[in-house]
Amino acid sequence: MYDRILFPTDGSDGASAALDHAIDHAERYDAELHVLYVVEENLPVMEAGQVELLDALEAEGERAIDDARARAKAEGVDSIRGTVAGGSPYRGILEYVDDYDIDFVVMGTHGRRGVDRFLLGSVAEKVVRSADCPVLTVRAGEADDEE
Repeated sequence: MYDRILFPTDGSDGASAALDHAIDHAERYDAELHVLYVVEENLPVMEAGQVELLDALEAEGERAIDDARARAKAEGVDSIRGTVAGGSPYRGILEYVDDYDIDFVVMGTHGRRGVDRFLLGSVAEKVVRSADCPVLTVRAGEADDEE
């Protein structure tokens, strides 16, 4: 049913909870698991040329991908692809879905907190409304509630 499953992560607890579901689906359907971290490049501080901050965010993305890869491999998922991209998170996710012909997206609902969430809107909500494939959203703490 699913050949390519995308797990977008921001390294948050909500993303970690969603990873369990992404791994479960990848195992169940013998699907390739894609792990994507999108570095927000549209922040005002980025426009000021803060290369060090961009480098730190990319390193954070690599760590999040490495953690997801290790958890997936430990659960028996063999085919895993990790990518750090730049841009607007929801647009980056949607572009990735199109570019890699993703069949299913599994993502957390609560990454950003506080004012950021209200100013930027919910990335998960935008992906759910715009993606051409099914999207499973998982709230933090839901990973163990299934079955």
